[in-house]
Amino acid sequence: MPSHKLQKKPGGGWGLPCEGGTADQQSSCPAPPGYQIAYRLASSSPNTFTTVEVGATVRQFTATELAPESAYVFRLSAKTRQGWGEPLEATVITTEKRERPAPPRELQVPQADVTARSLCLRWVPGSDGASPIRYFTLQLRELPRGQWQTYSSSISHEATACVVERLRPFTSYKLRLKATNDIGDSDFSAETEAVTTLQDVPGEPPRSVSVTPRTTSSVLIQWQPPRDESLNGLLQGYRIYYRELEYEAAPATESKTLKTPLALRAELTAQSSFKTVNSSSTETTYELTHLKKYRRYEVVLTAYNVIGEGPASAPVEVFVGEAAPAQAPQRVHVNPLTASQLEVAWEPPPPESQSGIIQGYKIYYWEADSQNDTEKMRVLFLPETTAKLKNLTSHTKYLVSISAFNAAGDGPRSEPQPGCTHQAAPGTPSFLAFSEITSTTLNVSWGEPVAANGVLQGYRVVYEPLAPVQGVSKVVTVDVKGNWPRWLKVRDLTKGVTYFFRVQARTIAYGPELQANVTAGPAEGSPGSPRDVSVTKSTSELTLHWTEGRAGRTPTTGYVIEARPSDEGLWDMFAKDIPRGATAYTVSLDQLRQGVTYEFRVVAVNQAGYGEPSSPSAAVSAQVETPFYEQWWFLLVMALSSLLVILLVVFSLLLHGQSKKYRNCGTGKSISNMEESVTLDNGGFAALELNSRHLNVKNTFSKKNGTRSPPRPSPGGLHYSDEDLCNKYNGAALTESGALQEKPGDATESEVTDSESEDAPPQHSFVNHYLSDPTYYNSWKRRAGAAPHRYEAVAGAEAGPAPRAVVTTQSAVFAPAARGARTPLTGFSSFV
Repeated sequence: MPSHKLQKKPGGGWGLPCEGGTADQQSSCPAPPGYQIAYRLASSSPNTFTTVEVGATVRQFTATELAPESAYVFRLSAKTRQGWGEPLEATVITTEKRERPAPPRELQVPQADVTARSLCLRWVPGSDGASPIRYFTLQLRELPRGQWQTYSSSISHEATACVVERLRPFTSYKLRLKATNDIGDSDFSAETEAVTTLQDVPGEPPRSVSVTPRTTSSVLIQWQPPRDESLNGLLQGYRIYYRELEYEAAPATESKTLKTPLALRAELTAQSSFKTVNSSSTETTYELTHLKKYRRYEVVLTAYNVIGEGPASAPVEVFVGEAAPAQAPQRVHVNPLTASQLEVAWEPPPPESQSGIIQGYKIYYWEADSQNDTEKMRVLFLPETTAKLKNLTSHTKYLVSISAFNAAGDGPRSEPQPGCTHQAAPGTPSFLAFSEITSTTLNVSWGEPVAANGVLQGYRVVYEPLAPVQGVSKVVTVDVKGNWPRWLKVRDLTKGVTYFFRVQARTIAYGPELQANVTAGPAEGSPGSPRDVSVTKSTSELTLHWTEGRAGRTPTTGYVIEARPSDEGLWDMFAKDIPRGATAYTVSLDQLRQGVTYEFRVVAVNQAGYGEPSSPSAAVSAQVETPFYEQWWFLLVMALSSLLVILLVVFSLLLHGQSKKYRNCGTGKSISNMEESVTLDNGGFAALELNSRHLNVKNTFSKKNGTRSPPRPSPGGLHYSDEDLCNKYNGAALTESGALQEKPGDATESEVTDSESEDAPPQHSFVNHYLSDPTYYNSWKRRAGAAPHRYEAVAGAEAGPAPRAVVTTQSAVFAPAARGARTPLTGFSSFV
């Protein structure tokens, strides 16, 4: 009787599939007479089942009056006209404390169970969570960088071991496992230690095997190693099998070509010689020598490791007796012709290396950055030594290599020579997009052409309204230099007008255009214009205030502020990304151009776009208002005031010091016939000028016979001691007379006698005049150890004739003194 497997259906029912069919085909099967459900406690006797039979149309059964927290075994059998089928059992625990199972533990892979392509994983199941485990899921990961992959998700719930197959030889793996019950999946178990499969023979033969005659008795064999993933272990080397071929009839040749490489290798092994090439060398070439001349040979290659040899390569035949050229063509030159053509010129190999008659050349060329994907070959026959390579990519660097060939085969390639095609017009920009679209401005951006075809020099953006605006259709062309930035701010749009934009790139010429239309804002569904826009200004910043306007189709997401400077007259975006709840924005005056007047307006933004702008604010100047304490006039007043205070303090201190010295002077001392020398300044300027207000000629010096007053001394040439001042100039009158004389050379004009001085004692002499100026008084220092001084208005002993004095009622001016005279003190070139 055929067996039937009962399948559990969603919702707790059970279904019987058709024989040889699936559950989905059940509706087309003959209905069975019925089902039998039997159940018992798992701990009770196996023969104590409670049995219930139901009709063929029943798909659900509820067992009642079961013991809580107990395990029951349920058995379901289907009955047909032929009898009862095989029962299906399931274990159920009557509990409300079910949970996900615990992950399996103690995962191990015994080394004895590891082969080149399989292994066996063993484990111990974890807790079932009070619900029977239905199956296990196994995942594995290939080291070192592989991802976790599910190997099987239907391992039997009773299994404690699993054989994992279809693995790669000599590869390391990690494995993990999880269990699943009716509640859900467990966590994955801890990973196993790395397990490495054993080595196997290489899975592929050497690739790209070529055999060319090297000399009249040798051939050169070249190849590439098998792929790394097919080595299946550590490559030890290669074996080269070769044999001499007999001349065969055509049918025999055709039958031979039907042999597989493996069968051919076995045949060659029995009838031919072989050479072993050690893989420790990086060379993948071998010269097979001592061959017979004018014979044909067949060669195959295999790769081998410690396990054995891999499959053999396809056989390659070669004729020995003629040799391929030993050297490559010479003096290869590559010259650009156009944006898609290169011209190649060369010379044949040296005659001694041609090894026969050169029949032609093979030209290999490829893009310098991708040889494997773009390499091409062109064959030319004699007598050509030049060629044109066509259909190339513009402005691309190519490498060109040439080999010569004769009847024996190809010679070596020449060193690759570079060549670059000319530039061409670029392709179309990759995209054209618009953003931040307001009623008067927008940002237009574009992408670099996929095919630049040269060095991109810039872009040209052209836009115009689709229909005339106020009878005018203005076409604006903007040339953007360079390849970056690839965007442009357009600020002269008209609200609600649709514009036609065209963008094209330029190298040596402009490429094709990319076109798009855009309509200036406001966008449909955008917010209304904010209201009550005003500006307040402080010494260093501006604050813009506004009130939220009408809401759009979606809530307002933020605001932007546009500004219009008076020196440009166009609105431009000034600030953006202002939060939606803001009603004010502060701008530092440092962000604006000094002396320029600005107007501001606010635009609300939502998901539909930029809304209607507000009315412009009042014009406000960006001039920073300097505080009064930084104004020039205030600083000047403060400086003058400070200077005046300093002068008053110094003057007070000098007066206080002078009065103190006068009080300390004795009154009984007298000094007669004191003379002090007066030296004129020699500074290239008038030595001294005294105002008539401070010098009373009548009271100070009497004129003799109408002669002029004596010359006044330079301040630097007068020397007074403290003692002299006390004795002679205490107060307004002199206690004893003093003589002021000039040198004899000028005595006729300025001499003053003692009698004249006694007849008219000076009440206000020039000495007293100088004493009245405390700064001048302090600038005169006592000359130590001097003899009785004598006032002399002379320039010096070596100065030649004394300078001629010019005396008026207002001042006395001296000509510049001769060399050797003292320079005037700072601040005393004149007295008024």
